[in-house]
Amino acid sequence: MRTAGGVIRAAAVVAAATVLLAGCGAGAGETDGKGGGDAEGGGTAARERPGGPAREGSTTTRHKDIPEVGAALRSRIPADTRQVLAVYGAGPNSPDATVVLYDRDDNGWEQKGSWPAHNGRRGWTADHHEGDKRSPVGVFGLTDAGGVRADPGARLPYTHSAAFTPPPYWSKNTRHDFDYVVAINYNRVAGASPLDPTRPGGQSKGGGVWLHVDHGSGTSACVSVAEPVMATLLRALDPARHPVVVMGDRASLSG
Repeated sequence: MRTAGGVIRAAAVVAAATVLLAGCGAGAGETDGKGGGDAEGGGTAARERPGGPAREGSTTTRHKDIPEVGAALRSRIPADTRQVLAVYGAGPNSPDATVVLYDRDDNGWEQKGSWPAHNGRRGWTADHHEGDKRSPVGVFGLTDAGGVRADPGARLPYTHSAAFTPPPYWSKNTRHDFDYVVAINYNRVAGASPLDPTRPGGQSKGGGVWLHVDHGSGTSACVSVAEPVMATLLRALDPARHPVVVMGDRASLSG
């Protein structure tokens, strides 16, 4: 079955309990009173979730390279990539970030939009492990999407399933985190549903790191933006342009 935005892979839909293992990387018991899963952790004192209109990029300004991304990470962007989602973390131990979408043409990289975001509530790490509450620094493919809500017109293959619903014992403010998700290809099988729990590098390296709907504060490893922004990104990310995410705190990105 195919929707306007991509393939709904019914065969990949699994029981809701799988989300506890694959959905942003934590085990079923890892809730610490602030929500469960590797991305959820706002608690009741969460800040206002980011949102509002995108700060659009100039229609004429082009960049030779992705701004503030140094040679080490630039070298990991595939040659055929024409779309980059850059996540600029505010600091190595900060949960605050900015997400910027860039498209490439013959004249360079053009900024398409910029939005406030959150990352792991303890910041960033170049050596992510299960439960460290930090987001992994690096360059990762974006190949698969899904969510509780129906496909909003995604270009990436989209798995629509109630199995994305967070369990009832998570904090109320996390209930809509997985209305829309894009899987970040960290320790996962590219081309599979985001619900696929397979971790090629082993369980200890964490997994289920997603781009998903923001709940107002830091996550356990994922990157989160407001729901309207998620819908916008789902419609924008184009598999024909081989999109990747380049993510980390600003010092790590520029190094």
